[in-house]
Amino acid sequence: MTLSRYAPTSIRALSETAFDTIIDVRAPSEFAEDHVPGAINLPVLSDNERAEVGTIYKQQSPFMARKIGAALVAQNAASHLQTTLADKSGGWQPLVYCWRGGQRSGSFATILSQVGWRVSVLEGGYKSWRRMVQDQLYNMPFPARVVLLNGGTGTGKTDILTQARALGAQVIDLEGLAQHRGSVFGGSGGQPSQKLFETRLAQATAALDPARPVLIEGESNRIGAIRLPPMLWEAMRHADIIEITAPLAARASYIARRYADLAQDNAQVGQILDSMRKHHSAAMVQHWQSMALDPINLSQSLIANHYDPRYARAAQQTAPLAEITLPDLSEAALRQAAETICTLIANTVPKS
Repeated sequence: MTLSRYAPTSIRALSETAFDTIIDVRAPSEFAEDHVPGAINLPVLSDNERAEVGTIYKQQSPFMARKIGAALVAQNAASHLQTTLADKSGGWQPLVYCWRGGQRSGSFATILSQVGWRVSVLEGGYKSWRRMVQDQLYNMPFPARVVLLNGGTGTGKTDILTQARALGAQVIDLEGLAQHRGSVFGGSGGQPSQKLFETRLAQATAALDPARPVLIEGESNRIGAIRLPPMLWEAMRHADIIEITAPLAARASYIARRYADLAQDNAQVGQILDSMRKHHSAAMVQHWQSMALDPINLSQSLIANHYDPRYARAAQQTAPLAEITLPDLSEAALRQAAETICTLIANTVPKS
């Protein structure tokens, strides 16, 4: 039997460990809210079982709760051994964690170690991971120079970031991490919890090379329901800016293409437009509603009457590091913009 405790010193250290599998044994709802990156969920108690054991603990006796809990853990562990873990060889080395690194992970890890696997338990469990995330995002200065990619809605900023990353630039895609496309239509696919977003952001931040700039798309301090941590927001507020512009017609066509999936759902489009009554007159919203089946003209009107005025009000007043005007939003134009930006940020001295 080989069972040990593992206490990582940093997010990067945990991401670089040689464990074959990271196993989160918490209930599915706990795992869904947030988990260590790359972990799989093999719950030793389901959500209902966890609630049942907790109720027995409070209303009957701790002893009875532990006895019933132990039986459930054994049953669920047996199921995992017969299914997900059935093909693991003798050299497999997992890292196991629960909420605090206590009974749930200890019990499951002990069963695995009895099989003969070299098992480690994450010291402090998920709570120790969460402390590292909070320390990275809330207590430490952002570790790299930030260059913001600014521009109105539909100027291809996300695609330019993707191209820049492919060319070797350091990039953090906040909209990607937040699962939100940065407009009133952007959150239609649902967003992660604030904790899961912060886990993704902390992992991306910990992987940065502090000696190189990082490209980030300009955002407000909220992306849909997600709040940006203050250290990142402060770095963004004082960042160099590259401004992207493009013709209105090209931007409208780009948005219509990008949201083609949503345009097929007239009811959802109508509902989203209706929610804009708090910002615009009933007549304007009714005008947009009448254009719901004409996505290009609807996009053009939204840009001119909603997005651009809001962008102008929120725009930083400092002079940009550079302005890039795209002739169109073709793949070639976006790639050329990315190449220009990569060269620019590699050869520009950061502002003091």
